[in-house]
Amino acid sequence: MQPTGQPSAPSAVLVAHDRWANQHLYTACKALTPDQLNQPFEMGTGSLNTNLLHNLGAMHGWTDVLNQTPSRPRLEEQPHTLDQIIELHDPTSSAFEQAALAKPFDTIITRERADQTYTFTAGGILTHVMTHSMHHRAQCYNMLRQLGVQKQPMSSIMEWMITTD
Repeated sequence: MQPTGQPSAPSAVLVAHDRWANQHLYTACKALTPDQLNQPFEMGTGSLNTNLLHNLGAMHGWTDVLNQTPSRPRLEEQPHTLDQIIELHDPTSSAFEQAALAKPFDTIITRERADQTYTFTAGGILTHVMTHSMHHRAQCYNMLRQLGVQKQPMSSIMEWMITTD
């Protein structure tokens, strides 16, 4: 029997888990000072703040690709505070989810960028965005450890399944 509130399709599981894991990461980051959030690290995009913004920016940009609409300005073009990132997270995640699950995964999407044409499948984009997000979250967990955060936020799909009804 399926737990109440949990999707069973792998694509929906990935999107729901991603949203949940990002929210746990944001909660852990709220305990940090602005200096800690912006402390440079030799990994990822350089700091917790820039990693969080990069992850959200990727989801924002790939939503435009999935929707086959013109690219909006990149979120990373302007600095954002943690509170601004958190405020943008739900609408950005919801828009990505809607776009990613709206069409068959074998749908071919062509996109031009910097005078180059790329071809993707909708399923490939979904998989890329979810694994990209996990990659950068792992870097954030490492940054949190280096900042002395002892209790790491929950992050695995198993933890999501156990704690989500």
